[in-house]
Amino acid sequence: MSKKTKLELTWIGKDEGIKVEPRILLEDQLLSYHSSKRVNENDIFDNTLIFGDNLLALKAIEQKYTGKVKCIFIDPPYNTGSAFEHYDDGLEHSIWLNLIKPRLEILRNLLSEDGSIWIAIDDNEVHYLKILCDEIFGRNCFISSVIWRNSDNSNNNVTTFSQDHNYVLVYSKKPNWTPKFLNDPEKRKHFKNPDNDPRGPWFDGNPVNNPGLRPNLQFNLIGPYGDIIKHPPNGWRWSKETIDEKLKTGELRFSDDGKRLIRRTYLNEQKGLPPSTLWTTLEETGHTRQAKYELKNLFPDVKVTDLFSTPKPEKLIRKILELSTEPNDLVLDSFAGSGTTGAVAHKMGRRWIMIELGEHCHTHIIPRMKQVIDGTDQGGISKEVNWQGGGGFRYYRLAPSLLEKDKFGNWVINKEYNAPMLAEAMCKHHGFTYSPDDTIYWKQGKSTETDFIYTTTQLVTREMADQIHEQLGEDETLLICCKAYSVNASDYPNITFQKIPASVLKKCEFGRDDYSLNVAQLPQLEKTGQLELFGEGEEI
Repeated sequence: MSKKTKLELTWIGKDEGIKVEPRILLEDQLLSYHSSKRVNENDIFDNTLIFGDNLLALKAIEQKYTGKVKCIFIDPPYNTGSAFEHYDDGLEHSIWLNLIKPRLEILRNLLSEDGSIWIAIDDNEVHYLKILCDEIFGRNCFISSVIWRNSDNSNNNVTTFSQDHNYVLVYSKKPNWTPKFLNDPEKRKHFKNPDNDPRGPWFDGNPVNNPGLRPNLQFNLIGPYGDIIKHPPNGWRWSKETIDEKLKTGELRFSDDGKRLIRRTYLNEQKGLPPSTLWTTLEETGHTRQAKYELKNLFPDVKVTDLFSTPKPEKLIRKILELSTEPNDLVLDSFAGSGTTGAVAHKMGRRWIMIELGEHCHTHIIPRMKQVIDGTDQGGISKEVNWQGGGGFRYYRLAPSLLEKDKFGNWVINKEYNAPMLAEAMCKHHGFTYSPDDTIYWKQGKSTETDFIYTTTQLVTREMADQIHEQLGEDETLLICCKAYSVNASDYPNITFQKIPASVLKKCEFGRDDYSLNVAQLPQLEKTGQLELFGEGEEI
């Protein structure tokens, strides 16, 4: 019998946990880009573009950005089925879920307490993804499933249904999250000002009745001409005292014949409206073909067939960021694609992090962001937000694995690592923040104000340890990571000695650079019975 006691989605390989190496990031200043001048005081320069496997990259930023990302938008690769046509259906979904699960777990860690994640997905995996997200984020953190009309023209050549929409699953870090309520001019058209009221457009049709049964509010009113105005079936919305007060302020008034109570509301007093889960207005949230046109305008020399097949329009990302963020909030997209999320976030004054493994990081994202920063990209939402350019970003690539095997098959420190790289990597592996002290060489990082780490490839001798021990404060502690030491560790109660690479060898998986889904490299599935596949005696 299974020992699991909760309702969950299971699949082949779910419990085969992976320990991802926390790589350091290396900036390439030749590929980083900044505006030559400050356009305004709100320009943002510390944006981040990371080239590399997105699971390794997420792990690389996890320590620094845990709890700091306000909004995550991801458009993961859809499981269209065509990539898996030679595989058993159960394995197909398992492969896709194994791709997405560890990424979602880190993404949740990155969200701020008031943060939210928005995941674009289609029919093939939305229901599996919903259950998986319920498990990772908590069912009480499920906010909504938005239906986005992504096609401006139905496909008449299909044999079943024309797929004209995608989903956007919305989850929050904590329960009771709410989106921003925005004004929608289309839903305010009934506000008019025919009498030139100095308070502006108004509307007289809002209800005065109570939506729920309130016996204490079931009282009649006397009109200005002595008419009895009977209460609504459930009662009035307010007490008699409040009604009298609202009659004085003008929010409530009697009809010209004195037989009805009318509620006047002014447009300038209205708060935003709750967003709908049905996004079908193409002018507001765009569509896939519009997104392709946006890319074509940015890259006129590239054939449309060579552009992304399902890019997201800038209007869609703008809508999401309007509902979930404020200026200067941090936005993350770990499946950056053509860079739409970063482009929109930049134009809206949000800080951003994008991660992309494909070569289009260099052929599409960098050229696109340069146009955004230079102000020459006037497509997408640029004119709507009056984008004039400015700001910049830093380009990073993943460092190689900290350890590699020598010719005898032993794990050793990668020869590409210099001393600063090694020190920073050891900080990450042991949970320290890399922050080298300007005056005390052995204070390379810290976990608290009194707990430090020092990494060296030298032999730590008694003389060296004594010097360090003399400099340590009474309440300070130190972790020394070294290749070897010739001291009695018990003589230094405030210092812990650990050898490298032994101290990190079991912490994670070294030497693996690719956690992406490459179907071409997967082994062909042999036909097998269910009992063979799951193991005799196990539950199916």
